[in-house]
Amino acid sequence: MIQITNSKHYDLEERTFLFAVRVKNLIKALPKNMINFEITKQLIRSACSIGANYLEANESLSKKDFVMRTKICKKEAKETRYWLRLLDCPIKNSKEKEALIQETIEFAKIFGSILEKCK
Repeated sequence: MIQITNSKHYDLEERTFLFAVRVKNLIKALPKNMINFEITKQLIRSACSIGANYLEANESLSKKDFVMRTKICKKEAKETRYWLRLLDCPIKNSKEKEALIQETIEFAKIFGSILEKCK
């Protein structure tokens, strides 16, 4: 499991990247079955999309574009939480799954706060 060393100051771009890596590692450790295959296809897309859209938001050319990309980040965080909840996960990986779900909740709150400040 990857940890952020300084909990008071960190780069959200790095945090979203590390989140995607953690999701990827969880997926690699899961049993290979038809149900997990379909769910993990959606999960990896939405999990990686959070960071990719945050990068796009930071490079946006207008406030409107920044707001749109940030809304997508929030939406993808919520979608990722949904797929994580559906995931068939062995007991040995359940703590990591729960930690990732908690991270999606925090991402949604962070992006929601950013959007509130943009009003």
